[in-house]
Amino acid sequence: MTTDPSTLDDAARDLLFRNARTHYAWQDRPVPDTKLQELYDLLKWAPTSANSSPARFVFIRTKEGKDKLRPALSAGNVEATMAAPVTVIVATDSKFYDRLPTLYPQADVRTWFADNWSLADQTATRNGTLQGAYLILAARAVGLDCAPMSGFDNWKVDEAFLTGTDWRSNFLVNLGHGDPAGLPARNPRLTFDEACRLE
Repeated sequence: MTTDPSTLDDAARDLLFRNARTHYAWQDRPVPDTKLQELYDLLKWAPTSANSSPARFVFIRTKEGKDKLRPALSAGNVEATMAAPVTVIVATDSKFYDRLPTLYPQADVRTWFADNWSLADQTATRNGTLQGAYLILAARAVGLDCAPMSGFDNWKVDEAFLTGTDWRSNFLVNLGHGDPAGLPARNPRLTFDEACRLE
């Protein structure tokens, strides 16, 4: 237990990491739009390169939206996704740099990316993925459970939801209140010595 006011206590660490699980079964409890706004208003403060903020989020929470998503899902993800109150498409905006004059006004960084497709693509993918991870932590912080997924057809998702935009799907996250009865035994993690080096 920590008593340092500049760090999170054990209860908060448990909520965000140690006791948090990927859920496959969901309680029949709605997630109000205000909760999704609360989630975004938390995650948006986390860092990205040059404050680029390339992630875009599509919150699918209607039956019509879920029906549109269903054909893009791998068979093993259909049941859990249809049962989840919300599924988020974590996407990246390939023209994120057009927002940089507002997001990073202290320098003209738009040209770094607008004139360099490879750098723009790498930056959007890396930082958009970071923001997807921030979404998971923010969701846990506001009382929601999560299930990130990569078992889907990106092209079908993009065609169904992102046509006419410069956004492209990265991964999906189911959100809601998980049913603990549906949790399998927790898998192990690598130890510090297995995963880390000190140089």
